[in-house]
Amino acid sequence: MSVSAQEYVATATERVAEDFIKAFERIPEDKRHWSPAEGARSAADQLAEIALLNGSTANLVKTKSFPADFDMAQFFAMKGKQAQDIEGTLALLKQNTATLLDAVRSVSDDDLGVEIQMPWGLMTVRQIMGYPLWNMSYHEGQINYIASILGCLP
Repeated sequence: MSVSAQEYVATATERVAEDFIKAFERIPEDKRHWSPAEGARSAADQLAEIALLNGSTANLVKTKSFPADFDMAQFFAMKGKQAQDIEGTLALLKQNTATLLDAVRSVSDDDLGVEIQMPWGLMTVRQIMGYPLWNMSYHEGQINYIASILGCLP
């Protein structure tokens, strides 16, 4: 039985989101805003990024257009504010991931090759729908690094 690219990405993304949340929840509550070095990112900051980006990626997959009014400074400010509410951010991550999974599963085979102009160049819908999978896996590794420093890996 063959599995579509959309279903593969959606299923893998769902799994990595669950793994990321488990990794995040291993970090003691009083250390979720701690970072291992000046300029290094905290677990809470990474959680907020993923929660927000899963939502914006779902929108990008649906609209096939990068927002003309995107402002990186505004995104960083929103991420910083979001990181202060851990429970709200975990809920947002789950909600935005569900929206993302629906968006990925709704992509037609014909749209997989559609190119979208991003600030750094053209990307296909296929590439974009796989980005959250990669991004969450990457940040799960960073979270596990923090957990290893704190001595809370199983």
